[in-house]
Amino acid sequence: MINILAIESSCDETSASVISDGKVLNNVIANQTIHEHYGGVVPELASRAHQQNIVPVVDKALKEVSMSKQDLSAVAFTRGPGLLGSLLIGTSFAKSFALALDIPLIEVNHIQAHVLAHFIDEPKPKFPFLCLTVSGGHTQIVLVKDFLKMEVLGQTQDDAVGEAFDKAAKILGLPYPGGALIDKYAQEGNPLAYSFPEVSMPELNFSFSGIKTAFLYFIQENTKANSHFIEENLNDICASLQYTLVKILLQKLKRAARELKINEIAIAGGVSANSGLRNSLQELALKEKWNVYIPAFQYCTDNAGMIAMAAHYKYLAGEFCGQEVSPLARMAF
Repeated sequence: MINILAIESSCDETSASVISDGKVLNNVIANQTIHEHYGGVVPELASRAHQQNIVPVVDKALKEVSMSKQDLSAVAFTRGPGLLGSLLIGTSFAKSFALALDIPLIEVNHIQAHVLAHFIDEPKPKFPFLCLTVSGGHTQIVLVKDFLKMEVLGQTQDDAVGEAFDKAAKILGLPYPGGALIDKYAQEGNPLAYSFPEVSMPELNFSFSGIKTAFLYFIQENTKANSHFIEENLNDICASLQYTLVKILLQKLKRAARELKINEIAIAGGVSANSGLRNSLQELALKEKWNVYIPAFQYCTDNAGMIAMAAHYKYLAGEFCGQEVSPLARMAF
C-alpha cells in the first residue's frame, strides 16, 4: 500500500493531506485570517503563521485516518511557485520528516497539482484535455497530455485574473479576500451596465494590468461626481467587471479548443470557484459540445489534496528528489 503525506504552503493556507493507493483520504486546511487587516497577504506574517500551523495540521491529518508516521511511504510538498518564505516552511518540514523516517521525498509543482485535482473525484477528464488554471497568481491555458506531461499554451504577461478581482475589490472598499464578494454582488447586478477595456494579446496569452488601471480610473471619476456611486451601483459594477474578466478568459479558451480540436475542457485554481465563470463555461460548453470538468470547491483553492494527487503519480513514475532541494518562488513545468 502506497501512503503519502502531502504538504501545501505556497501562500496563506497551511494544508496537509494523506493519500492511500491513489485515494485522497482527507484534506486538512488552516486559513490565515490575519491578512484581512492589511487587504492582502503579507509574506512575513504568512511565513510565521505557517510555522505555527504546520505541526498541528499534519498531526490532525494523520490522526483523522488513524495512520502513524511509520505507515507512510513518502512525503510530498509544494516546491513552487509561491511565496518564498511560505514555501520554505513546507519544504523544510517535509525534508526533515522524510529524513527522520528514511522515506522518499517528492517535490510538486503547485500549478500541475491544480490540474491534477481533477483526478481526485469522478468524473475525470480524458487525455488530452485543456485546463484553464486561474488563481491570484496564475492565469494559464495548459494542454494536458498525460498525468505528468503538460504544456503551457498561453499565460498572463503581467497580472493574474485573480489579482484583478482582488485589486478591484480593494478599490471598491470590500474586505479581503474580495474576489468572492465581487462574485456575490455580481449575481444581483446587470453585467452590461458598464463596459471595461479588453486588452488584445497575441496568440493565447492574457493581460489584466490594463483593466485594473481602467477600473481604478472609472471608480475615481464616478465617485468624484457622486460620492455614493459605489454603494448605489455596487451590484452592477461587480457584475460588469466580472462579465468582462470571464469573457476574456473564455474567448482564449474557446480559441485554443478550436485550434487543437479538443472538447475535453477543465478549469482549476481559486478563481474556478467563481460562479460567473462556472455558469458561462457551462453555457459555452453546450454551444461548443465540450465535456467540462470542475473540481469540488475544496480542491479549487490552495490545498494539500491536490498536492497528494500529483505526488501519487510522481511516486508511481519514481520521480523523487534529494535533500538538497530548495523552494522556488517561480517554477516552470
